[in-house]
Amino acid sequence: MTQPVLALNNIRKSFGGVVAIEDFSLTIEPGEIVALVGDNGAGKSTLIKIISGVHAPSSGNIVIEGESISMSSATKAREHGIEVVYQDLALADQQSVYMNLFLGREVTRGPFGQLDRKTMIAETQRLVDELDVRIPSPHATIRDLSGGQRQGIAIARATRWAKKLILLDEPTAALGVAETAKVEKIVAGLKARNIGVLIISHSLDQVFRLSDRICVLRRGKQIGIRKTADTDKNEIVSMITGLSAA
Repeated sequence: MTQPVLALNNIRKSFGGVVAIEDFSLTIEPGEIVALVGDNGAGKSTLIKIISGVHAPSSGNIVIEGESISMSSATKAREHGIEVVYQDLALADQQSVYMNLFLGREVTRGPFGQLDRKTMIAETQRLVDELDVRIPSPHATIRDLSGGQRQGIAIARATRWAKKLILLDEPTAALGVAETAKVEKIVAGLKARNIGVLIISHSLDQVFRLSDRICVLRRGKQIGIRKTADTDKNEIVSMITGLSAA
């Protein structure tokens, strides 16, 4: 039986006397898209930062494919095949698409470590073609691209390096309808690559289009998890707002 790509067990996170996350447990299977929803301040971004190694949990444990992991840094998370796409994308606006795709992980050759631009350009073109990210060329400068194209590049970069799990924090918050649809198509395509996805989204329409399961947080507490096919927006809204007990 396949191991979950991620299992969070009884995660708790406090900052001084403030409890940000209380007793949170969740599993994500290979090729599964799980949506994390809740009002502002519910603890969603804190959870993303715990999984990605930015914050250490105060208690509880993180398990990657059956192995308990101390996620002590973002570098450690990347070593375990976890990539994050934040709202601000963390792209270098003055650099080309292909340099952004390999930012910090450039391909080199020869005894003097020269950049292997040919290999990086070819790999970038292959990946954007595979994900259907429409850009002028791998040489295009990030600042000249649209918001949807930039988001596509950020997700393509995560896809290039993620072996197990991609975390998406509001991936389409600043995009229009057409560009949102393009990004959602890319996200849905990650299932075919057997990569687990945890997505934070304020749009319940998007959550119901993309996710297999929905996990609701309220004020740092896990309210419940529902199979998307077995619930509706009214129930999820009630869980978010506190009008319904799980």
